[in-house]
Amino acid sequence: MAIGTSAAGAEGVTATGAAKATAGGAAGAELTVQQILERHAAARGGAEPWHKIQTMTWTGHIESGPGGISKHPFLLMFRRPAATRFEILGEGQRSVRVFDGTVGWKQRPTSQGTFDVTEYSAEEIGFARDAGGLDGPLLDSKAKGISIALEGIGSVEGRRAYHLKLTLPSGQVRDDWIDVENFLELRYDRATRNAVGATGIVPVYLRNYQTVNGLVMPLLIETGGPASRDTDKMIVEKIALNPTLDNAQFTRPSVPTTRRRGVVVNTQSSPANSPAGR
Repeated sequence: MAIGTSAAGAEGVTATGAAKATAGGAAGAELTVQQILERHAAARGGAEPWHKIQTMTWTGHIESGPGGISKHPFLLMFRRPAATRFEILGEGQRSVRVFDGTVGWKQRPTSQGTFDVTEYSAEEIGFARDAGGLDGPLLDSKAKGISIALEGIGSVEGRRAYHLKLTLPSGQVRDDWIDVENFLELRYDRATRNAVGATGIVPVYLRNYQTVNGLVMPLLIETGGPASRDTDKMIVEKIALNPTLDNAQFTRPSVPTTRRRGVVVNTQSSPANSPAGR
C-alpha cells in the first residue's frame, strides 16, 4: 500500500532543528567528506530507513516560463536499484521517459498526431545512471561508483555550504553544496545538452524540505535559479513510499495504435493505482 503525504500536511524541517539532530559540533567545523556524508544521511532521515524504500512515486506539476505561466502535471516513479519512469502532460499530450537501469526509451507525440518511441543515446544512459537512483548520488556513493572530494566552504543564496565535487560513473563531474548547519543539499550543477547539441551546466536548487514518514525530501526543485531567465520549478504535491508498481512500467513504452487525443492527469488519485495520473 502506498504511504503518502501532501505538501500541505507535511512536517517542516528548519535549519536549526536539522542541525540539532545532526551537527554534533560547531557549524562549519573542519569535517572529512565521510563525516559530511554521514551527517547528510542523518539529516535526510538516516541511511537505514532509506534502504527500506524499494519504490517511490512523486506526483506534482512543473512550472515554466515567465512567472510559471505554464503548468504541466507529472508523475515520477522510482524502483531500486536504478529504474525510473517520468510522465509529463504538455498541451494535452503525454510524454514518457523510461530507464530500466540499463537501457532507456523516450515516447513523444509527433506533429502528425502519432507517437514516436526512441532508445536513449549512450550519453542519456550515462546521465540516467549518474542520477544515483531513488536516494540520489550522495547516499551509498562509494557503492554506486561515485568518488567525492571536498573543495572547501562556499555560499549558496547567503547560506554557508560545503562544496563537494563528485566524479560520477560516466566520468562527468558534478558540483554539490551541503548546508553547514543542517547538512541538507542546497544546490547541485547538472550537465545538459540543448536541442541543437550544445552542452552546458545548469544549477539546480533544492527547497522546501519536508518530512514524509520520517524521510526528509525537497518538495520544490528549481532548475536555473532566481538569476536565470529560463527557470523550471518541479513542485511535488504528493509522495508515495513503497507503492506496488507494475514491472511493465519500466519496460519499453507501447505505442498507441490510434491517433493521439488529449489525456487528463488526475493528481488526486493514488500514484500506485493510477501511475499515469500524476
